[in-house]
Amino acid sequence: MKTTNKILLIDDEPDILEFLSYNFRKKNFTVITAKNGLEGLKQADLELPQVIISDILMPEMNGIEMSMELRKNKELNKTPIIFLTAAFNSYSFLDAKSSAADQYVAKPIKFENLLKIVNQVMNINQNFTRCSL
Repeated sequence: MKTTNKILLIDDEPDILEFLSYNFRKKNFTVITAKNGLEGLKQADLELPQVIISDILMPEMNGIEMSMELRKNKELNKTPIIFLTAAFNSYSFLDAKSSAADQYVAKPIKFENLLKIVNQVMNINQNFTRCSL
């Protein structure tokens, strides 16, 4: 039996969640979704996904704050985080780097390109341990 990879998608735009969910399920991923960073934290803690894709600009808790909280959690601190965001500027990039995100990708992106990035970070996570100061 083929095992599936578990992915957590976090975005406040329902159309993006639906599009990504549909496409990742077609690629045999188990998909969990959340509408903001606070909900994403709860889902990550419950589901322990292998990778998290999150928007940055969201209500209640943004992606940067969520990422920093995840890095404090022993069970989730090595989970790859990919920011998929329309907030693509040098300030957001620096914030993303400071939150220990693994990738920072601009919307829109072709699904096949995003899938390649997901596979890369998942492979890196299986082979290496993230350094922490």
